[in-house]
Amino acid sequence: MRFITLLLLMLALGVLSASAQDDATGSLEFRANGEGFVREGFVSKDGWSIAFDAIYVNLTRVRAHQTNPPYDAFSGELTASSHMVGLPGEMVIDLAEGDENADTLLVGVVEVAPAGYYNAVEWVMTPAESGPSAGYSLWIDGTAAKDGQTIPFVIRIDEEFAFSCGAFLGDERKGVVSAEATGQVEMTFHFDHIFGDADTPLDDSLNTGAPGFDMLAALALDGAVDVSLSDLEASLSADDFQMFSAVLPSLGHVGEGHCHES
Repeated sequence: MRFITLLLLMLALGVLSASAQDDATGSLEFRANGEGFVREGFVSKDGWSIAFDAIYVNLTRVRAHQTNPPYDAFSGELTASSHMVGLPGEMVIDLAEGDENADTLLVGVVEVAPAGYYNAVEWVMTPAESGPSAGYSLWIDGTAAKDGQTIPFVIRIDEEFAFSCGAFLGDERKGVVSAEATGQVEMTFHFDHIFGDADTPLDDSLNTGAPGFDMLAALALDGAVDVSLSDLEASLSADDFQMFSAVLPSLGHVGEGHCHES
């Protein structure tokens, strides 16, 4: 009888301990990162030195999930969440803000988030309702220089993009919220997918799929490029426009982890 009583007491303590652990909360930061390409500049696959003055993205429906089994970004199927937290409203952020030593950009914080591993992230880019990029989901403002020629450029994208992503893939693990501690998830944007990268072999899939800057430079008027997506569709060849529009859904990542765009 004493053994049974002790066993029941141990089971009760285990249940209470598990319940307390289930109820543990911390906070979760949502951060955005355009990587060193955006803050420091880089050389495109076709030899243009690219520097960015601003890259505005408008983020809505920003959410993080604890999923089991883990989310598969390639299938685009988000499994059932044991916990989901998110940010309200829309947020226009400038990915080019800061220098090469700048931290990733804080988009918002969920102050009370259930403890655990947030192994799936999703967000939507929609045209901004106000601010410097009003009417556009993505606004790229920069300068390209090559062989003594300098071309200021603005690229305005008004399409909507919905990204669903798995766990962060990089040098550190992100997405872990511990009791009374703060975790982070990251929305990463790879703009070398548009311009290519001279430091990567030209036959690499990154460069073979990237439009580069030459096709944009050919559209310069009075020494500058200022185009919307509809302008590009009207001005580029069908193949070039297809190449440009096809890379836009690949911009969203979680570190090096791929996302599904719907």
